[in-house]
Amino acid sequence: MKTHFLFPNSFKKIGWLLFVPSFILGTYLLFSGFDFENYFVLKTFAIFKDQIIFKSTYFSFIENGILDELITVLVIVGGILVGFSKTKNEDEYISKIRYESLVWATYFNFGLLLFTTLFIFGIPYFYILVANIAAMLLFFIIRFHYKIYQLNKATHDDE
Repeated sequence: MKTHFLFPNSFKKIGWLLFVPSFILGTYLLFSGFDFENYFVLKTFAIFKDQIIFKSTYFSFIENGILDELITVLVIVGGILVGFSKTKNEDEYISKIRYESLVWATYFNFGLLLFTTLFIFGIPYFYILVANIAAMLLFFIIRFHYKIYQLNKATHDDE
């Protein structure tokens, strides 16, 4: 069976090494009120930066703390490698589980987003939008691996 758009199985280990620590660190720092702007400050290129006191800038170099961007990139790249790397025994049924898990994660994620849009306001809503960056990947990974676990358990029990 030809699997399009999936990474080799070996990438899954790299994904776990990136995803888990950066997700835990990012979640902790986000909800602890950590000030990201004072760490790893570098001169970076910005397409747009909105400033409260000064005029907004376009296509310029700015001083910026990049810790939050770095953690976000690690969570996304790690999550993609974990979720979209082949399993050791990739077959049509695994592909079906992967597809159904992705659809389920999409529905679940946007259902939660609709709920929070209707009932949560202010800064907590902003935190939920930030958390939403990784939520769909997280929901997909959890459901996909849970379904694979159920499949392996059922197969093992039959033997």
